[in-house]
Amino acid sequence: MNSDQLYIGIMSGTSLDGVDVVLVDFAGDCPKLLATALLPYPAALRAELAAISQPGDNEIERLGLLEADLADVYASAVATLLKKSGHQPEQIQAIGCHGQTIRHRPSGRQPFSYQIGDMHRLAMLTGIRVIGDFRRKDIAFGGQGAPLVPAFHQAIFADSSKGRCILNIGGIANITLLLPHQQLLGFDTGPGNCLLDNWIELQQGKAYDADGAYAASGQLQPELLALLFSDPYFAQTGPKSTGREYFQLGWLQTHLAGRNYHPADVQRTLCQFSAGTMALAISKYAVSEVFVCGGGAKNNQLLADLQLLLPQCRISTTAELGVDADYVEAMAFAWLALAYDLRIPGNVPAVTGARQALVLGQEFLPY
Repeated sequence: MNSDQLYIGIMSGTSLDGVDVVLVDFAGDCPKLLATALLPYPAALRAELAAISQPGDNEIERLGLLEADLADVYASAVATLLKKSGHQPEQIQAIGCHGQTIRHRPSGRQPFSYQIGDMHRLAMLTGIRVIGDFRRKDIAFGGQGAPLVPAFHQAIFADSSKGRCILNIGGIANITLLLPHQQLLGFDTGPGNCLLDNWIELQQGKAYDADGAYAASGQLQPELLALLFSDPYFAQTGPKSTGREYFQLGWLQTHLAGRNYHPADVQRTLCQFSAGTMALAISKYAVSEVFVCGGGAKNNQLLADLQLLLPQCRISTTAELGVDADYVEAMAFAWLALAYDLRIPGNVPAVTGARQALVLGQEFLPY
């Protein structure tokens, strides 16, 4: 690589908490994280994004406004990042922007995945070339369009002597299986934080369960846990992916119908459920280390449950591998922008189910 390999990555995930943005230097053998920023979503924007993730009225009008609003938030995050790092827009090769997923339907008559955010507007506002729309090409070639981070995980986290799992706990959780001398694998395990966030917001008006404290105050309900596990998704084998539009409050309330549990007990059971679905997936592989990233890395109760369910594994966060757990996904989309420029495939057919490896993304110019 040449010495001029500065890329910005933008990730706004299924937790709907805000925008992670990173500046990465890819000039050396290992990516170097130069600066980071986190811009929480304004409450009104977060509420509208949650609402449009479900069917509703006047969706086209609302979508048009949201696309522009998201571009403005992304551009503000980029401006904050550049101010922190001391770099100018002309020094940046490109922005890799995931956009905000509002629908992910990887199966059915016409599979699709829809990420919003006006990339043309983002390029105009920042003065930087943008690479976006990463998922739809994979779906066009028969894939799930997700997860897309395993290729990046392999590039920076693989160890030829150990079976490792990179566990990303966002709204939805996904795993990357880095197994020595074996094919790269990965898939969505199911809910990460989404149901936990939905429930505590409904009960206490909080956006998330800090440190898992609310869950820790409740009692596990085995009958409810078994009912949640009965969803057909968990019997499927990979490639597979899902979204928060499936595992959402309505899904949970259907399972709670006719049952009277203390709210804290539901939170405790949901925590065990999320950990259990992750452990179920990981336990099928020869993994000795699990490195967690994403917002769930801060949920102590969730990680404690996971450790009890995976006693054979050492569980830590990606910080141990040199990458802050909050910014792994944003780095991955900076890398996907680099991969677009270098014409490197960004998908892994064994992970997504696509018929072939593909260069992913679409270019949006600032002029």
